[in-house]
Amino acid sequence: MRVTFGALKRAMVAVGACTCLLSTALSQDSLQTNRLDEIVVTGTGTQHRLKDVPVQTEVITRRELQQYGGGSIQDILSGLTASFAFSEDDMGAQMQMNGLGNSYILILVDGKRLHGDNGGQNDLNLIDPARIERIEIVKGAASALYGSDAIAGVVNIITRKYDKDGLFLENTTRGGSYGDWRQHNGVGFAIGKFSSLTNFQYRHSDGWQNTSTEAPSQTEFPIYDSRNMTVNRYMNWQFAERLTYALRPNLDLYAEGSIYRKRIYRPSGKYAAVDVKTYDLQYKNASAAVGGKWTPSDRAVVTLDIDWNRHAYEYVFTDTTLVDGYDPYGNFTHYFPYFPGQSNLQSDQRRTMGHLKGIFELPAQNRLSAGLEVRHDWLNAPMRVDNDGTVSDHTEAIYFQDEYSPWKALQLTGGLRLDRNQQFGYHLTPKISSMLCPAPWLRLRAAWSQGFKTPTPKEQHYRYVREMSGTYLYLGNADLKPQTSNYGSFSTEVTLGKLSFSVTAYINKVKDMIALTTIPNYRAPEEYQTLYELHKTRQYQNLEDALTLGVDFNIHYSVRDFAFGGSYSYLDTEAHQYDTDHERMKEVIIDGMAHHKASCFATWNHRFGRPYRLGLGLYGRASSKRYYQLNGNGKAYHLWRLTSTHDIECASIQRRGFSLRVEAGIDNIFNYVDRTPHGLHLGTTSPGTTFYATLQIRFKKGNNSFNKPLKINSKLNNNEED
Repeated sequence: MRVTFGALKRAMVAVGACTCLLSTALSQDSLQTNRLDEIVVTGTGTQHRLKDVPVQTEVITRRELQQYGGGSIQDILSGLTASFAFSEDDMGAQMQMNGLGNSYILILVDGKRLHGDNGGQNDLNLIDPARIERIEIVKGAASALYGSDAIAGVVNIITRKYDKDGLFLENTTRGGSYGDWRQHNGVGFAIGKFSSLTNFQYRHSDGWQNTSTEAPSQTEFPIYDSRNMTVNRYMNWQFAERLTYALRPNLDLYAEGSIYRKRIYRPSGKYAAVDVKTYDLQYKNASAAVGGKWTPSDRAVVTLDIDWNRHAYEYVFTDTTLVDGYDPYGNFTHYFPYFPGQSNLQSDQRRTMGHLKGIFELPAQNRLSAGLEVRHDWLNAPMRVDNDGTVSDHTEAIYFQDEYSPWKALQLTGGLRLDRNQQFGYHLTPKISSMLCPAPWLRLRAAWSQGFKTPTPKEQHYRYVREMSGTYLYLGNADLKPQTSNYGSFSTEVTLGKLSFSVTAYINKVKDMIALTTIPNYRAPEEYQTLYELHKTRQYQNLEDALTLGVDFNIHYSVRDFAFGGSYSYLDTEAHQYDTDHERMKEVIIDGMAHHKASCFATWNHRFGRPYRLGLGLYGRASSKRYYQLNGNGKAYHLWRLTSTHDIECASIQRRGFSLRVEAGIDNIFNYVDRTPHGLHLGTTSPGTTFYATLQIRFKKGNNSFNKPLKINSKLNNNEED
């Protein structure tokens, strides 16, 4: 398989052809859909209506979230857009967006970086679906605005806020198959200039086993009654608090923090080095942030955010185990005993960030954004990092962005960021985007941007031994180079009444891409060759280059009580890596790539008089085969989901300040299960047909407003979500 610029040319011609065909059928009197009036902030860091944002942005609205009834971010993103794929395991969500994985996707919560990385994966259970107001997705390199990690794109989770006088209470309880139990509680109140919002979430699952067979290539003898689970039993909870205070009419301050715990319970089987587990996995997260927004005039706004995050990962032993460890005197011991109930720290990651930003309305239709950013990363992993178990990294950055509209039909955006990393020095990252509206129903967008990502402390210094059917050694690489990318896209968006349709062609070329690759065992550190009989050694290395190329289609149509829509993503990838054994370049696959992914939906919402509103939805998602370098490919699949929502809106309940909502649904209605043996890649981890039901009760009292609509200032669009 090879990706050529001829393929890109054909994709661009297809985009242009779609534009020409649609333009002959549409008139300039076409109306915009209400959906395009949604306010977004992620693409430029400033507020725009979705129809006017110069950077192609995909939005999942609150109404769409409620109708779909997703129980997790993974469920929501994979079910409502074709650009994402997930391969979850105990370490987190192996997320992929348009061909590039976790470490290239920047996850934001209210504009702040999510901190939950372990093994290059994000624990997306840190995000409570019940708190989400909307999700904004910007595809392509966004490092000029957001810095390192934003090479594949940005996903910004906007949460609901509470800031008016009165009291707000909310309880959401969800139960489902396989012991799926989810609880959300919210308490909000405001008195004068002060407001508070407290949230608690709890989730539990019994897990499930889709197969009891171990892959023959992973074991020394056939095993057909393994105790390994497809998804292990787990429990997590989170407590979060946000306080706000209006110090002055033009100065708002806030403080917020959260505590998160997760425990993964791993069953102990009977086959040594295959499914005998002697410890559970435990995660301990915490965060704290302070900041404020100052509006000196209606032409300027300044924001300051300082946040601290911690993500700790440890083993909690369930049986006596001899492992590498330190004795009470601090001496390293190859076989140190741990007893049931004891824990062993694997990694403790901490990050401190400061971000000062200003947005200024200038003459001649210019809006200037400028910012300063400081970031410090610290990693302590006594058993997994050389250099005495502790490493750190520090970066400072300054950036500028100008939005210029020489006339109403044309918007231009240019940005430049300068990073200085303590190890890799200075780097400039530019971006340019534009939007042209030759007719009220037609929008053309084009963008070029560069991405930049420095190696993480883990990628440079991590060392980890995994015992399976053999001994696998994973190594960091202190000689890694920063990764850079060039991203280009062209999109056409057409709106005719309640119909909207968009086509986007893109190409993303990544240089010095970092990935785990297999190396000869003799290149492993000598002490590991002495202590272990190594089966395979894998090390982080810079691939010589990687290329992703694709076309995304999106369509949305609504009429009366009905809405229909869907998305399709075609993807092709190519990467070249230097083969040290044969001293030549070889073509490799970017793990997890699927050529075709699609999602679709059809919904119906109707009010039966005053007291009752019913919503019904049918959703489908599909993926072709996913390719991997090792351990087999993931099977193609398609899954279908039925949902229903029931809003009780009788006057007697509403007069007392209450609202009631019931959600119920069936997932995977055709009962598809991937029975691929353990140790190989899965297309989907779905256990088959599952059921869920949710009860939501809300109480609002007083002159309050929960998540009031955003308004765009006629002179200044700022970047504050709340």
